Amino acid sequence: MDILISEEKGVRQLHFGSDWVQGAMRIARPYALELEYTREMMAPLLLNPDANWPRNALFVGLGVGALPKFLHKHRPNCKITVVEISHAVVAAAQMHFKLPPFSSSFQVEINCGADYMASAVANNKRPFDLIMVDGFDGKAKVGPLNSTAFYLNCKALLSEQGYLVANLLSNQKDSEQSKQRLLDAFDGNAVALAPCTSGNVIALALVGAGFSVNEADLYANCQHLKDETGLNLSNTVAKLIGTCPKV
Repeated sequence: MDILISEEKGVRQLHFGSDWVQGAMRIARPYALELEYTREMMAPLLLNPDANWPRNALFVGLGVGALPKFLHKHRPNCKITVVEISHAVVAAAQMHFKLPPFSSSFQVEINCGADYMASAVANNKRPFDLIMVDGFDGKAKVGPLNSTAFYLNCKALLSEQGYLVANLLSNQKDSEQSKQRLLDAFDGNAVALAPCTSGNVIALALVGAGFSVNEADLYANCQHLKDETGLNLSNTVAKLIGTCPKV
């Protein structure tokens, strides 16, 4: 895999041998979420505003490390595990994108995400409160990370209050089938938000009884999150209200 780094107007970007952006970091704000779809992947923080949640989180696919970096900074008590298939991607994140030092609360494992999940289920690994899946190669392919078997393993590794967040692409030929696989694996307890301007579609799933949202609570949680972290998810709130049943 060819790892390329570019910079323009104060933003550093990661590429896998093409112009397609795999991740980005604003140099002046290294812990902020620069890309719209990464901001949207933080939607579970709107649905569970508890400052002590998540207690532990798993990220499949590292990229520039934007998502685990954000959570590591703003939820310092959360134990974070990142599974990344490429040593080169990890090295690039360390050298160019301020990946935090490895510690007992921030770990990176070199492995295939699908293999890691299957092994974790087989070994009864402790459940995660949050699993985020954002793994693509240079041709925007995800391979076994977009299978019913993989999503079932994700479900098996989630706590009772756990959420799965997956980054899909609306221009993939099987995007509708991807959503259906997620629905099948989670017994219908999944939603796909309207596409981002980049074409990324963020899908959410949970083990529990299904999605329902309270508009007032979501906007209150959104304001609190913005005050606490600087992250503005007002557009995501609107998408959740338009997608999920109201209470």
